[in-house]
Amino acid sequence: MTAVLDTLVAVRRTAMDLLARREHGRVELTRKLRQRGAPPEMIEAALDRLTEEGLLSESRYLESFVSYRARSGYGPMRIREELGQRGLQRSDIDLALRECGIDWQEQLRDVWQRKFAGRFPADARERAKQGRFLSYRGYSMDMISRLLSGRGMDD
Repeated sequence: MTAVLDTLVAVRRTAMDLLARREHGRVELTRKLRQRGAPPEMIEAALDRLTEEGLLSESRYLESFVSYRARSGYGPMRIREELGQRGLQRSDIDLALRECGIDWQEQLRDVWQRKFAGRFPADARERAKQGRFLSYRGYSMDMISRLLSGRGMDD
């Protein structure tokens, strides 16, 4: 049974229900409310009020998303791209990535250890395979090269 979103109270309640599950960005929340049939002017009014009350926060959403994706083994380039696709400002994304406190080289090493058991590539083919995997995960070629050449290993 789908709720009818024809009043500001109903739109606000639906937005709060979505926010209770996890943090959302304004663009994402707008999209979800539109999919549920809420009128655009009511969506804007409800989201403005939630923002004023501190219940909707782009910075909290960015922090949560970066943390979650990093814990899942994704690097800064992939996270930046995903957040950009979700309609967030590039400057806000870059700030969140800088201030998250994640050592991306260490994160890369952990992902590599889990996937390849710490085995350096024996030949060019294996090096390319490892590089492709790590690149897909969102790490820069500079970071990957440093790791695979052994320069990124502290221990």
